[in-house]
Amino acid sequence: MKHIPNIAAGLLGLAFLTFGLNFFFNFLPPLPKSPEGSPMALFGGAIYITGFLKFVKIIEIVGAILVLIPKTRNFGLLALGPIVVGIIAVNVFIKGGGAVFAPPVMVISVLSAYLLWNARAKFLNLLN
Repeated sequence: MKHIPNIAAGLLGLAFLTFGLNFFFNFLPPLPKSPEGSPMALFGGAIYITGFLKFVKIIEIVGAILVLIPKTRNFGLLALGPIVVGIIAVNVFIKGGGAVFAPPVMVISVLSAYLLWNARAKFLNLLN
């Protein structure tokens, strides 16, 4: 049981590191494009052209590395937390239609929630 947080952190860190690096090096096959003029296509175009997506991907890479190192795991969770919330929000409000239940979204959400719950005592100290 004591190794489960390390396994969860490894999976979460690997996922964010892989997709963060893929943005810069394109080693995975591209996802199908959203239909032109759709809300997702407009949103994706806006965050790409403005450079915001590049900023998010850099935070993903840094956060993933921090999550992979046990001593810095909580700092990594703090960095990745807003990104996970953003992923969920995009899937609920922009994609809609149950996209939030897509396996990658569910895995990232559950792993993040588990690691946050596992370190809840340390995060609760921030409130004092």
